[in-house]
Amino acid sequence: MTQSHTIEIWTDGGCRGNPGAGAWAFVITTGSSLVERSGFEPQTTNNRMELTAVREALREIGDNEQWKSFPITVSTDSQYVQKGITEWIRAWERNSWRTSSNKPVKNLDLWSALWELARNRPITWTWVMGHAGNPMNERCHRLVEQAIERGSSP
Repeated sequence: MTQSHTIEIWTDGGCRGNPGAGAWAFVITTGSSLVERSGFEPQTTNNRMELTAVREALREIGDNEQWKSFPITVSTDSQYVQKGITEWIRAWERNSWRTSSNKPVKNLDLWSALWELARNRPITWTWVMGHAGNPMNERCHRLVEQAIERGSSP
């Protein structure tokens, strides 16, 4: 019998200026492993980086056969991501990716990619207060800052 684990994902994204140089990061933990990644974009927004962090984490899990059926908890300090994926996205999809005020959904490319990765998976979406001492959230924030520094250096 295979032991089931919960996959814990912590994500963060940020920018210097908004828009400006930005980065995303995630940390994935299971019962037996830890994976962390980050990336840089020279010109982006904070919301795009927050979404990219979650998308990239779910892609990482999707590439790992042993993790595909595990329940997932995603912790983000972005209410935009947490509320978007839990409260708004189904209505956006029903309304041809338009908001309740009939405007096009911003960051549609990222929302649709994230929805494709998340819609049929057992995911719990949790909002955590950023910069409040949560060790994994702080780790993601440091990874974001480091990626911006690396990417912004000549």
